[in-house]
Amino acid sequence: MTTFDDRTGGFEGKFAHDEELRFRALHRRNKLLGQWAARRMGMSDGEVDSYAQALVMADFEHKTEADVIDQVYRDLTAKNLGISRHRVQRQMEHSYDVARQQIMTE
Repeated sequence: MTTFDDRTGGFEGKFAHDEELRFRALHRRNKLLGQWAARRMGMSDGEVDSYAQALVMADFEHKTEADVIDQVYRDLTAKNLGISRHRVQRQMEHSYDVARQQIMTE
């Protein structure tokens, strides 16, 4: 193998690793966002887990980030909680940061 081949393989390995971490972080982000929203809606512990899992599964169905935000916003609005779409988006961003930190320390 040449040095170029070694470097190429290294970059490909790093890319695959980074994508796996990103995938895990996005799904954990949705779980954390779902838990946050479910608690705001006054759900029981079992309902919190079910709601969070539903958001994770929705992402598997190729929904976009905006679709997930809209779903959470609609659910919160249906409960008349007065939480803005912008607040949901900010919470999603925060959840992603927390998810990344959690995954990096595992």
